[in-house]
Amino acid sequence: MKKILIIEDDESIHNVIEELLKKENYDTYNAYSGTEALLLLEKEKYDLILLDLMLPGLKGEEIIKKVNNVPIIVLSAKISSDDKVNCLLSGASDYITKPFDSKELLARIEVQLRSNNKNNVLDNIKYKDLELLSDKHTLLVCNNKVSLTKTEYAILKQLLLNKPQVISKNKLLDLISIDTEDCDENSLRVHISNLRRKIKDYTDNEYIESIWGIGFKIKD
Repeated sequence: MKKILIIEDDESIHNVIEELLKKENYDTYNAYSGTEALLLLEKEKYDLILLDLMLPGLKGEEIIKKVNNVPIIVLSAKISSDDKVNCLLSGASDYITKPFDSKELLARIEVQLRSNNKNNVLDNIKYKDLELLSDKHTLLVCNNKVSLTKTEYAILKQLLLNKPQVISKNKLLDLISIDTEDCDENSLRVHISNLRRKIKDYTDNEYIESIWGIGFKIKD
């Protein structure tokens, strides 16, 4: 069952949305302020967020900036093009103005969930002598099979997907949080070191480069 977080301070609108989603067999979670929403987001992972902008505590625009890897549909009475553009550029997936049509809302939710499912199913990722196998959480180095831990796999996947960008330590931790919850800045260095050692067993090429004071990148 897909989990949807409803962030809306207007109780009547909130109740309408919740009833609508429950009839479609979605698992709903409720937040009535921006602060409450952040607390829920720290404790639980959701498949989609429905977000009002004018919230007590913390505005919806700020929440968008703090969320990674979860589609956000904004539901707002703000109708200006600037508000829509700013939200979409900040990371929102869609924007619907109030009052909204129930059928349209359900259709847009379905589209976002379907799109997110496709994005989470990755093909094998190849780079030079490396091939990361998406279905087995295994790395091939010069065609030699290397077993990775869940955290090692998540780190290497994000570095390869974002090459040749430098990824800061904090950003990398955010990116891998959807796959693992056992990594902090101190243990990140250990996982990177273990990855380098496992790759080094089969090739002299250096693949993971440390950028002092910033983070890591895949070496060109």
